[in-house]
Amino acid sequence: MTITIKDFMEAVSYRITDGAEYCWQCYGPNARSLDYWNEEHNNGVTITIVFDTKTQIVYQMEAWDYAKNREYRWIHPSYRDAIEAESKRRNIDFAESIDGNKFIDLDVTDDILEKATAMANGEEYDDRVLVPIDLSDEQLLAVMKLAHEADLTFNKFVEQILRKEIARIEKQVKNSVDGQITWPPLSDFIV
Repeated sequence: MTITIKDFMEAVSYRITDGAEYCWQCYGPNARSLDYWNEEHNNGVTITIVFDTKTQIVYQMEAWDYAKNREYRWIHPSYRDAIEAESKRRNIDFAESIDGNKFIDLDVTDDILEKATAMANGEEYDDRVLVPIDLSDEQLLAVMKLAHEADLTFNKFVEQILRKEIARIEKQVKNSVDGQITWPPLSDFIV
């Protein structure tokens, strides 16, 4: 799924405070940004999109929460390579935001839209990152059964699986000589 200009406008309740030509070349000559800023310097929020004035494609969206020191970023998957390449040409760390913090990259459009909407409205939001998973019907049924057997919700069960796998990979990479990672079967994740 992609983000539209309408999605951005609704997230910020149509409160645009600024806009400008996008100065990098990675998105082409028609790229512009639109911004919302709540005019609070230390505890404020800024929400921005970069879009194409001709095609209306939204290339990226950022949601900055200064109070929580969190900088979320979503990049349209078809254009990620282009901005990464330009960052490299400019000798800029792609992961770093302008203030030295690291961006929290989001892959799920609903994730950034929900966070941005809450920020723009001064509401609390879930600062965890949504992770897309793609399971076949058979895999989905198997995981649902395992979650039921563990007396957990599907989401909580998947979260536990992901946390265990991340910890396992971190340990394996730390102890690895050649950087090779092996993946265990799904049955190894039974709680």
